[in-house]
Amino acid sequence: MMSRTTRCPKEDKAGPFFLATLVLWFVSVLFEILFHRRSELLAVVAGCFFYQFANWVVRSFVSRDPLFVNTSVSLLHSSITSASVVFILVNRWLENGSVGMFEHAELVGRTWPWAYPALCFSCGYFAYDQWDMLQYGLYSGWIPSILMHHLVLLICFTLALYRNVTINYLILTLICELHSIFLHVRKVRRMAGIRDATSKIVKVEWVLNWVTFTLARTAPHILITAKLFCDAPKFGKGIELPVALFGMFGMNFLNASLGIDLFHAFKRERNPQHANAHHE
Repeated sequence: MMSRTTRCPKEDKAGPFFLATLVLWFVSVLFEILFHRRSELLAVVAGCFFYQFANWVVRSFVSRDPLFVNTSVSLLHSSITSASVVFILVNRWLENGSVGMFEHAELVGRTWPWAYPALCFSCGYFAYDQWDMLQYGLYSGWIPSILMHHLVLLICFTLALYRNVTINYLILTLICELHSIFLHVRKVRRMAGIRDATSKIVKVEWVLNWVTFTLARTAPHILITAKLFCDAPKFGKGIELPVALFGMFGMNFLNASLGIDLFHAFKRERNPQHANAHHE
């Protein structure tokens, strides 16, 4: 798995860059709210504060370990977002049926009920998580993939929210949070000391991990990318298509990296002696 380790400040060259981009993002959101009267974007700020409050609750009453706290809040976000996406899709299907649900005009120019605030709230989480990882050094590498992932999402999400386009497309991409639930469950389970690969709980967890990785992360993102290519002539001359393709290429690349990491983690858990030798 992609481990997050605390970095020494002297070795950290990526942190200042990503912190600067986060500050610029926050200033941009405040500017839209205050000067362009975009009160609907207050849901982004609400998301930031909600997950920061969840962080405080876990840190105060459960554990002060930064990685455990971060993972627990991430699990909360994945659960809330997954439930929100399922609710939005089922609600849309019950109201109007499946006819035209995935047409270009529906995905780009319209917004399903509750989709806009749900996207805002999730966007607030990614900003909170970026700040939490920067604050406690929960990343590694010269160009940390987890920080780059959050930066790509913040750019794509906020541009869509500002222009109020492709909201439904982004809601569909968030279906991957169903898989993230089991990623975070695995981390919490291992931090709690439950590492017996032969136990039924761990086996079931791995089955759910692979099923949701395939059905809720890999397949939807590939299909969305293919849909963007097929509908490319239907997009206008604006930035919607380039930004959407940029975001999906980034997501698919990270999905491939995640799949490789997940496979290696699965092999290590299946071979405890090998896992102990590598101090996973």
